[in-house]
Amino acid sequence: MNYKTLGRTDLKVSTLCLGSMTWGSQNTEAEGHAQIDYALDHGINFIDTAEMYPANPGPNDPPGKTESYFGTWLARPGNRDKVVVASKCSGAGSARSRDGVNPTPPITAESIRIGLEGSLKRLQTDWIDLYQLHWPNRGSYQFRQNWNYEPKGERADVIANLTDVLEELGRQVDAGKIRHVGLSNESAWGTTQWVTLADQMGLPRMATVQNEYSLLCRLFDTDMAETCHHEDVDLLAFSPLACGILTGKYENGAVPEGSRMSINPTIGGRVTEHVWPAAAAYLAIARKHGLDPSQMALAFCLTRAFMGSAIFGATTMDQLATAVGAADVTLSEEVMAEIAAAHRAHPMPI
Repeated sequence: MNYKTLGRTDLKVSTLCLGSMTWGSQNTEAEGHAQIDYALDHGINFIDTAEMYPANPGPNDPPGKTESYFGTWLARPGNRDKVVVASKCSGAGSARSRDGVNPTPPITAESIRIGLEGSLKRLQTDWIDLYQLHWPNRGSYQFRQNWNYEPKGERADVIANLTDVLEELGRQVDAGKIRHVGLSNESAWGTTQWVTLADQMGLPRMATVQNEYSLLCRLFDTDMAETCHHEDVDLLAFSPLACGILTGKYENGAVPEGSRMSINPTIGGRVTEHVWPAAAAYLAIARKHGLDPSQMALAFCLTRAFMGSAIFGATTMDQLATAVGAADVTLSEEVMAEIAAAHRAHPMPI
């Protein structure tokens, strides 16, 4: 397993990160704990969650259920210091209600205080190593919203909110409840504003940005890549397997029981007429070179200079073992060239 120090922090994390988004809906509490134990045994020290998880909830899966499952593991003697814990504060972009009644408010100083206290209680810990802002108040072009994205808001209002939020994050860092901060679903302009303000005001600096990135979703490769290179912000890639599409398990119309697609038929808008030919091209490359397609997809992410860690989820221990094995995979120049050719042939399949 390889490790990366995130941004300008002292957080040294494994370049593969265990995502917890399935715990509480697709996975039981005991299964989530077993995943953590296996990941630790194989060098993964980084686990990502959010106050709004599980990500594909059923009617009896309230927000916070995933953090609560994680918290019972963290509460065991000696466990807290074994892992780097990342969680997220939701905002108005969340599709779920924080309290089960009212829409989740935009991210402000007050919403951070409320969200953080809730996460700390559920996680049964005194601090979160990386506290991320799940959705920009301005809106986002992530999750297929790039097709009709329109920037909005007055600049002065945006900067005032960013300042308010950074000052509150600073207070929480000073209180010892947060070690470092990060972004999620952000743009190049937004990322630049966050780090510029932090530098100017001596406030916590965004170390990471958690955006979607995979062989099928490479919006990050241009403006965000340049921004992160120059501003020392690392990508935490979510959905590096495109929610299972790049594993091959949905080939020929298959929909395995309990899979993301069995719960959400479009897999968050990823299922399009273009996605299957693109996925087939990458699966063919893997098979030609004797590679597991999941491992090839993850190993590709780890070749990117801007990558801090690739966040994967698993619903079975076999899936987890396969993903962990990607740490030992090195892609040849021939494979990388064929991936580049497939990307040009299928540039934006989702």
